[in-house]
Amino acid sequence: MPEPTSTAIATLAVPALVVPVVTVAGVSLGLRADVLLAGFCGAVAAMALLNTVPGSSDTLRELVRTTFHRMAVAAASAAFAGYATPLLSLINGVPDALLLSVAFLAGAGAMQLLPWLIDRFKGGRGAARGDA
Repeated sequence: MPEPTSTAIATLAVPALVVPVVTVAGVSLGLRADVLLAGFCGAVAAMALLNTVPGSSDTLRELVRTTFHRMAVAAASAAFAGYATPLLSLINGVPDALLLSVAFLAGAGAMQLLPWLIDRFKGGRGAARGDA
């Protein structure tokens, strides 16, 4: 007969290793919360250090517009990092220990990488032909 304490320890240890997945309205988005947080921190660091969303003037209207623009950039960068980091780690064979570092870099570079990806998948000829 096995000892009851050995199964209790295994039962308590397993839930501590599970990373929570983000759900909205009961639908799992497949995003890990720790990767999203690392991507968000990377976006904030890029805005602070690289000035990826510069301000233009000191009027209240411009400050509100810039604030909402920065919040949208941070949310888009975190979402990009959340979805791209597992893909990048599978393609490049990045170990799990570096997953959050890759998420931070993906969040920091998302606003430089996303316009390039959009232009590449659009064909790069849409603006030249006059198509909107």
